[in-house]
Order: sequence, then structure tokens, then C-alpha cells
Amino acid sequence: MYSKRIETLCSLLFPVDTFADIGCDHGYCTEYMLRGGLCRQATVTDISAECLQKAETLLWEYIAKGVCTPLCTDGLRGVDKNTDLVLIAGMGGMEISHILTEEGGFIPKSFVLQPMRDAAYLREVLLRRGARIERDFTFADGKFYDVIVGRAADDNGEGEGDRSEKNKAEAALPYSRAELEFGRENLSLRGGDFLAYLRGEIEKKDNVLARPLSERARREVTERKEYLQGVLAGEIK
Repeated sequence: MYSKRIETLCSLLFPVDTFADIGCDHGYCTEYMLRGGLCRQATVTDISAECLQKAETLLWEYIAKGVCTPLCTDGLRGVDKNTDLVLIAGMGGMEISHILTEEGGFIPKSFVLQPMRDAAYLREVLLRRGARIERDFTFADGKFYDVIVGRAADDNGEGEGDRSEKNKAEAALPYSRAELEFGRENLSLRGGDFLAYLRGEIEKKDNVLARPLSERARREVTERKEYLQGVLAGEIK
């Protein structure tokens, strides 16, 4: 019924009391949660009333029962900060980061994030705010996607409101350059989809190098290719 992308996202969701799907599009993941009895109450949001209508059409029965609330809003504005699990999928990593950190935003208690690009930027934003990344991998469904699963700082650590913005920005990141760019799980488990992604990126560099380039451009592309080859070989972690 669902695409592989949606099925992958649903497989990462788990039973909670309250669930929110931000930028919900058709609302398939919320349907999965409610139909499976995996949450008592769900909130679906979108900045576009027209887009939100698609989810309202799919979820009308749950909305009528009062167990699903549609909310036309920008990002997390108006969403309960105590929501147990938040899904944000199908947006750019910078856009998701903006949603989490802008006025009205917050690092959810638990989250599943699926950035369409700029995953490294999103990882850094999460880490600098004390979030714990628990899963972080690449999967394929016609194209390659990253998904990041985690939670806000635990009760033994500092919450996002306990540190100044200056301290957050200066906090040492616990990730290497490669971990930040590709995710720890990809580098440690080396799944087939991730390795296929790397091979594809190396092939793209070969195609660029086959064309006339300035000396500087050729050096930069060659360095990037060698870096990707090191990651693929497991030499760079």
C-alpha cells in the first residue's frame, strides 16, 4: 500500500501516547499509527491548508472520533512540546533545522527526521542542542534518503534550555567529519544502500574528471573522490 520510503519511516515509529506528523502531506504515517493503535492521540500539520486537506481526507474518520487533530501551522508552532514522538519528513535538512530551532520550535522528546538534503547540517544542529542520535542511515527508494532517529537530551544531561546559545555553538561535537556527513550507523554497519550511494557518488566524480577542468577544479574533484573512496573502503570513519 505504501511506498518503500513510507514503509521505512513507519518501521521506525513506535507505540506512544501522543504523536505529531509535521508537514504531513497525505498523512500516511499518521494513518499507520492510528490504524495500528500505536498512539492515543495524533496531530497532523502543514503550512498549506490545501496540502493539509489531503491528510484530512485520508484521516477523516479519526478526526471525527477526536483522536486526530489537523493543524494548519508553520513548523512546530502550536504543537504540544510534550508530544512523545514527532515525525518530520520530506523537507530539506536546513528547513527541518529551522523548524526545530525557530520561535515555537523545540527538540522533541523522540523524533524521526527524514531530510531530503543537507543531512550533515541537521545532524550538527541536533548534536549542538544535546540531542541523542540513536539511528542514522541511508536507504534507497528510487533515490537515496537519509533518516535520523533520536531523542532530546536525557534526564542526566543538559536540556536544550539549560545552555546558552553561545555555549551550544561552542560545544565540541562528538562526531568525526565523516560521521557528521554520513552518519555513524552507515559507517559502522556499512549497509548495502549506503555503499551503493558511495559508489554512485564516486562514479559522478569520475564523470566530472573525464571533462576538461581547470587545475584547481580537477584537484578539488580528485580530493573529494579519494575521500569518498576512503569512506567506501572503511579507511575513513
